[in-house]
Amino acid sequence: MNEGKDFTDHDHDRYSRQIRFRAIGEDGQRCLSQSRVAIVGCGALGSVQAELLARAGVGFLRLIDRDYIEWNNLQRQMLYDEKDAEQFLPKAAAAAAHLRAINSSIEVEAVVSDLTAANVDDLFEKIDLVIDGTDNFETRYLINDYSLCHGVPWIYGAAVGSYGLKMPIIPGKTCCLRCMVPEPPSGSQQTCETSGVLGPITTTIAALQVADALIILTGHVEQLSLQLTIVDVWAGDIMQVPQPEPISNCPACGHREFTYLNGKRRPPIGLCGRNAVQIYDRERHLDLNELAKRLEAVGTVKVNEFALRAQIDNYDITVFPDGRAILKGTTDVGVARSLYAKYIGN
Repeated sequence: MNEGKDFTDHDHDRYSRQIRFRAIGEDGQRCLSQSRVAIVGCGALGSVQAELLARAGVGFLRLIDRDYIEWNNLQRQMLYDEKDAEQFLPKAAAAAAHLRAINSSIEVEAVVSDLTAANVDDLFEKIDLVIDGTDNFETRYLINDYSLCHGVPWIYGAAVGSYGLKMPIIPGKTCCLRCMVPEPPSGSQQTCETSGVLGPITTTIAALQVADALIILTGHVEQLSLQLTIVDVWAGDIMQVPQPEPISNCPACGHREFTYLNGKRRPPIGLCGRNAVQIYDRERHLDLNELAKRLEAVGTVKVNEFALRAQIDNYDITVFPDGRAILKGTTDVGVARSLYAKYIGN
């Protein structure tokens, strides 16, 4: 772990209940105070992850998020309040302010931006662990590539509806994300915007991710439960599946083809003079009729065999069967990506 500030009597008092947990103790707490963690996404998962890690005394947190706080976030994004939504604050900045009030002895850095192949080296420099709070596979595959290339562990997590899952990824020891999911899921995917999401599942998954983080950061990787954990809080089901070892023919950890880290995916394109952004990262087959049924809950939808057009809030979204989309009403690539992830899925 990286060197940090001295461990003081005040720290010992503050974290006394955690120190009394034998597996952590004073040595483990000192490790936490010297640890550096990046949280990618400060929404339902990331906001809980950040608060738990701040309260646990992790010495440095870098919060990376492109989005802003809206009223519909408050139902499940525990770190924010009504004032944040009224001011439409960036999630990373608001989270950092709240965390500094919770624990003034740690360092918190807010980055209001997308994580991309262009900035990942800078944002993950000297980071000991990355925790996934994102909403799309493109970013997760980028994290996965960086993790394998630089030997930095990360913890995958996702939740929608009442269902969620988490999995720790330790380079060279466990399978990676692309061992399990070689390519992004085809077709449109369930999203929180179209299928809803319950606060108890996002909080549960985030808490499980942080438990893994504490094990890793205190130097007890050998005690980590190397399993894919799946939880459905509505059905009351919990299932665990052992993670395989790295797969030899995996494009990432087997062949070490870091397509996402090398920036070879197609970037979004701003459409000159049209107040619009086109997104077409990869070809995928979309069932437009199925997508239309989901989007009718949040906007006005017209669909034919060639394209789907949805009017949602102040945006005009046109989606084509191969996954290409034109999002009219913004020239901001970050906003366009967010809309695509919310309504179509990644």
